Amino acid sequence: MTQKLLNRFDAQVRRGIAAEPGFRVERTHRIVRVIGAWNCILHATLDESTAVDEVAAQVEHFRDRDQAVQWKVYGHDEPRSLPEVLAAAGFTLVETETLMVLDMDHHELEAALPTGIEVRRFETADALADVAAVALAAFGASFDGLIAEFEARLPLGTLAFYIAYDGALPVAAARLEMPQQGEFAGLYGGGTVPAYRGRGIYRNLVAARAQEARARGYRYVNIEAASSSKPILERLGFAAVSVVSTWNWRPA
Repeated sequence: MTQKLLNRFDAQVRRGIAAEPGFRVERTHRIVRVIGAWNCILHATLDESTAVDEVAAQVEHFRDRDQAVQWKVYGHDEPRSLPEVLAAAGFTLVETETLMVLDMDHHELEAALPTGIEVRRFETADALADVAAVALAAFGASFDGLIAEFEARLPLGTLAFYIAYDGALPVAAARLEMPQQGEFAGLYGGGTVPAYRGRGIYRNLVAARAQEARARGYRYVNIEAASSSKPILERLGFAAVSVVSTWNWRPA
């Protein structure tokens, strides 16, 4: 079952990704890449005989444009030597997470919020300042590069933000990606500021987004889970189906 699920995930989420305002999708006979506020090689059809030359071609492509690029490598990708090929070409491993999937035909999530915390759903740009504030506090990461992309995409209705507040203070935030086609909705960007962790807020944001995805007709929700999130997600019924490593390359 896991391999069949991965085949569907690859076909729909990776190879089948559709362009939206704010980013475009470029396809060659081997590569699917997303170009926009950030550049990402999302899927590659490679083997031992083609990997070295194709990675070199992608490096040359982005070097000519003086642009950085990210390469997502999943544990089931071929060839198995791809990480070594990327490292030899100058890519740097940034992080490795677990690809987890919830089949909502078999699980329905509910989670209670701690007293004093309210979760609000947004599909408008006025939420982005609070999302950025949470990202900075939770991860030390700047959100600035993505604001223009999200502002362009919001009118299409394919993403929504869930933000948890303690009064007027944003203390956690997360994003729901809702492709116009396919069975998978994506859970991304979930983070809680340190002082509010361990209180069930993250769990509630997962449940709220999964409930919306199910109501909109998606069968699955997928998430790239950090080691700290994986046990929480397993208790909610998510299954670990692969690993995903992020490799970055930047021009000299």
